[in-house]
Amino acid sequence: MSGTNTSKLLEFMKMGNITIPKYIFQNYKKLNLTSEEFILIIYLINNNGLLVFNPKIISKEMDITLKKVLELVNSLTEKQVISIELVKNKVGVMEEFISCELFYNKISMLMLDEVNDSDTIDSNLFQTFEDEFGRTLSPMEYEIINGWIKEKFNNEIIIEALREATFNGVSSLRYIDKILYEWKKKGYKSVNDVRKNNIRRNRKEEKIEIFDYDWLNGDEK
Repeated sequence: MSGTNTSKLLEFMKMGNITIPKYIFQNYKKLNLTSEEFILIIYLINNNGLLVFNPKIISKEMDITLKKVLELVNSLTEKQVISIELVKNKVGVMEEFISCELFYNKISMLMLDEVNDSDTIDSNLFQTFEDEFGRTLSPMEYEIINGWIKEKFNNEIIIEALREATFNGVSSLRYIDKILYEWKKKGYKSVNDVRKNNIRRNRKEEKIEIFDYDWLNGDEK
């Protein structure tokens, strides 16, 4: 390798890396961000989220036009994802800084909403069992249901197994556990899969035809 190529490689290695949490990468679209806006957010985060607002430097380092920088900053400001703040620098002079604090708050709220949604779903699931059994669940029963959730059985499948057990006159979590793992073994992934293939139950639920019979004359109408 020539000396010129070696120096270029060293220069490249010294440029550092850009890092972004995987959660942000997977969920930025939920904040109504475009790909270009997200790239600018990544740039800002890797500058500690508080950067002197110098559009020319941003344009140069991101290799985009000055006009595009201003458009992206304006759009992100309108979406309340970033803010431009006046901050005193080290010599006491007021300068404009770009802050990502609003973005961090939105991501935090997004994560909090997901946790709350998950808690609500689980609470509703436990409540469904208690309503069906007509009593409070024991700590052991809570653990069994939590075990199903950890095994990635979705709530709809679990509730369908509860209904199947109730249909058969059984109110035992051990029985429901057997139903769930039997369905898993058969490859059922949705309630529709269960209902399409649960022939025994479907037969029981068939409507019984009542014939219009003339008992006096012995003729069926």
